[in-house]
Amino acid sequence: MFMLYAMAAGTLAGWLAGGSLAALGDLRVRWAAFAVAGLLVQVVLFFGPVAERIGELGMPLYIGSTLVVLGVVVRNARVSGMAVIALGAAANLAAIAANGGAMPASPAALAVLGRGLNDGYSNSVISDSPALWMLTDIFAIPPPIPFANVFSIGDVLIALGVAWLIASTMAAGGAPRNLPPSYSRPRTDER
Repeated sequence: MFMLYAMAAGTLAGWLAGGSLAALGDLRVRWAAFAVAGLLVQVVLFFGPVAERIGELGMPLYIGSTLVVLGVVVRNARVSGMAVIALGAAANLAAIAANGGAMPASPAALAVLGRGLNDGYSNSVISDSPALWMLTDIFAIPPPIPFANVFSIGDVLIALGVAWLIASTMAAGGAPRNLPPSYSRPRTDER
């Protein structure tokens, strides 16, 4: 849910820059279907009934789906904001891989929320001394702020990249960033 804030910030910045939401429809992301598939796997993994039954398959499925999404982001690194998203995703993946396939959440960050982790499979574990601790979920959005949760520096970088991607696409009218500078968007108005 952290991404909802990034999307709202990017949309607001794009609008303030004179952009249009319609421009987002012109954005072309190569291999987008793979990213959607990877994200859908993650949504299903953390859906209550699935999370309760997934067991040991959860970790490899989570890491695999994250690698797929990271691959798509890297493939599109020339699009504004994608390099920052890739850096954040790589930071999260490094922390997850270094900690046995789960993202450690600090007890202090969870204490801010006033709760522990969900039952069933989760991509998070509680740890006092995780590997690569600076890349783990050590920050928290406290209640009563909507979507209160723990997050990492990788999540912050992903959010910044998403906001940048949305704002720059809106402001540029959706012109792809990976085309030569001589590219001009076809005009739709008549003079």
